[in-house]
Amino acid sequence: MDSGNCSEEESEGSEVDSPLLEELGSKVKHPKHKEKALEEEEEEEPCFETAGELRWKEGLAQKASEAFLRQQRSTPNLRKLVYGTVAEESEEEESGGGELGGLFHVSRPESEKRRRADGLDCSHYPPDATRDWNQQEVLDSIRDCFVTGKWEDDKDATRLLQEDEELYGDFEDLETGELHQGDSGKQEDQAEEDESGEGEDEDGGKVKGNAEGEKQQQRLDRKRRLKERFNAEYDEGDATFFDDLKGEMQRQAELNRAEFSAVDDETRVQYEGFRPGMYLRLEIQSLPCEFITNFDPNYPVILGGLGASEGNVGYLQMRLKKHRWHQRILKTRDPLILSLGWRRFQTLPLYHIEDHNGRNRLLKYTPQHMHCGATLWGPITPQGTGFLAVQSVSGTKAGFRIAATGVVLDLDKSVTVVKKLKLIGYPYKIYKNTAFIKDMFNSVLEVAKFEGAALRTVSGVRGQIKKALRAPPGAYRATFEDRLLMSDIVFLRSWFPVSVPQLYNPVTSLLLPLGEKESWTGMRTVGQLKHDLGVKVKPNKDSLYKPVVRKKRHFNPLHIPKELQRALPFKNKPKNAEKKGKVPRDLQRPAVIKEPHEKKIAALLAALGTVHNHKRKSAQARQREQHKDFLRQRQKQEMDKTKRQKEARKNMFRMIGQREKKQQKSSLKGAAQHD
Repeated sequence: MDSGNCSEEESEGSEVDSPLLEELGSKVKHPKHKEKALEEEEEEEPCFETAGELRWKEGLAQKASEAFLRQQRSTPNLRKLVYGTVAEESEEEESGGGELGGLFHVSRPESEKRRRADGLDCSHYPPDATRDWNQQEVLDSIRDCFVTGKWEDDKDATRLLQEDEELYGDFEDLETGELHQGDSGKQEDQAEEDESGEGEDEDGGKVKGNAEGEKQQQRLDRKRRLKERFNAEYDEGDATFFDDLKGEMQRQAELNRAEFSAVDDETRVQYEGFRPGMYLRLEIQSLPCEFITNFDPNYPVILGGLGASEGNVGYLQMRLKKHRWHQRILKTRDPLILSLGWRRFQTLPLYHIEDHNGRNRLLKYTPQHMHCGATLWGPITPQGTGFLAVQSVSGTKAGFRIAATGVVLDLDKSVTVVKKLKLIGYPYKIYKNTAFIKDMFNSVLEVAKFEGAALRTVSGVRGQIKKALRAPPGAYRATFEDRLLMSDIVFLRSWFPVSVPQLYNPVTSLLLPLGEKESWTGMRTVGQLKHDLGVKVKPNKDSLYKPVVRKKRHFNPLHIPKELQRALPFKNKPKNAEKKGKVPRDLQRPAVIKEPHEKKIAALLAALGTVHNHKRKSAQARQREQHKDFLRQRQKQEMDKTKRQKEARKNMFRMIGQREKKQQKSSLKGAAQHD
């Protein structure tokens, strides 16, 4: 495209030659491209030499559209090549066909087939002979469409890389400290060296060089602005609301400092309040006198404020976890010192855990390596406030550890902590599946409260409480799945709500005399009290092991009905065998009294039997030893045999490997000879 610096000879011609139109047709392919081309034309510097030099631009849009349509006609239609029809032809035919009411078209299949049969073969593409590609002008018109052609400045890759090198070429190696200079620095040095030679150039060269330098400087400025915008967006992308707020406060502080720099402190305090770093005088009312008398200036005191609702005391629901470095687990109702918000106080927490059915079951000790719930009586603190707990703040201990940590969840007594309660009763009358139970309750009122509760016996029989009995007090009637025995024990499993102890003991270590501020001790546990007072622990009688004495049970004889006895096989039928009595004297075997000669014969036979048994045992022992030796020899032979087989296998595989290697070498040598 011409840059606008046209001559008078070019402006005299009223027509544009065909190579220029063809070049415009090859470049202008879309209306957007045409608008872009027109904008680029407008941006170029106008020609001030002659008045009629822009005449060649007349009708440029119409000429470009004609070139575009001509190029579209020369482009092969793929749909026509594949399907043999074109959408425009079908639309013309449909528009020319007959219509019925403007909705339906009359189809004529015979004429359509005849027209298609007489049509041209669409698979043959006629060559375009409008352009002679042997001419140099036609070839030059499409030369810039390829990579090797001349591109525009903003699209030329070599030019863009050169500009990037000029803008970002200089860098410093942070590890070695070496400074690397890009092409821009080198060009600047070269430009400084050639300043003396520039004065000898012609005036036209100076103007052209200045114009190119201005354009290059504009491009560099534009890229520099883009880089600054990119850095501003991505380098500060991790900024949070706190960072923005802090920056705003810093800007406001700088503005206030600049505004009130010439104002005295008294007037400045009235406008902006007390600044950080200023000394204040506070007046605190209702302060204990011990704080003044026992004041220690070396002991730091931190002042803090409380909200309007934080002065009340109530129930707190917390999520607590024993610290992993604390040596022992924590026990329910043991005093614990909490640091919660601005307060340090001692309280008695109840530990509990929520079951799958939503019940908060009381825990005697905190679980290992997991969280649990804690309910205590303390100051009202906002939800989500964290806290830490210690068992003692008196003195310096070598094994001091933080006992627990947690967070406040709720501020009301909506959680009911319950513990397991197991009641035991014994049957005293049994009527089939109904039984009268006693020793479980003490009054009719207690039984009425538990009507419908589930029961279970030691043997696993389930039941239900029905109604209380008049006598004895606390007895009731219950039904079970099966008949009970008098020796069964009936259990009732229930849950009993536990009340939270209301203890709130603030840590008043600042009221102690000098040197005793670290010796504050609050409530002590029962174990600590017994240890300090030297009281021995009395064991609970119910917790001691006692010998179990069980009465011998007498079972009734098995009674089988006669009809069932007839159906049983003979081996399972009960036999009516009477007990054997004493054998009569006439049937008893009489005692045999041996003669002296018979005694000698019996003694000789016994001695011979003893010798025979001894010989037999000795022979068996020798046979066992011989068998062991035989097994040992056989095992040794097997090991030798296995070793020989392994060696033979190794030799065989070694020979096979050597043979294969020789064959491979010979085959490679033969192949080399053939080559």
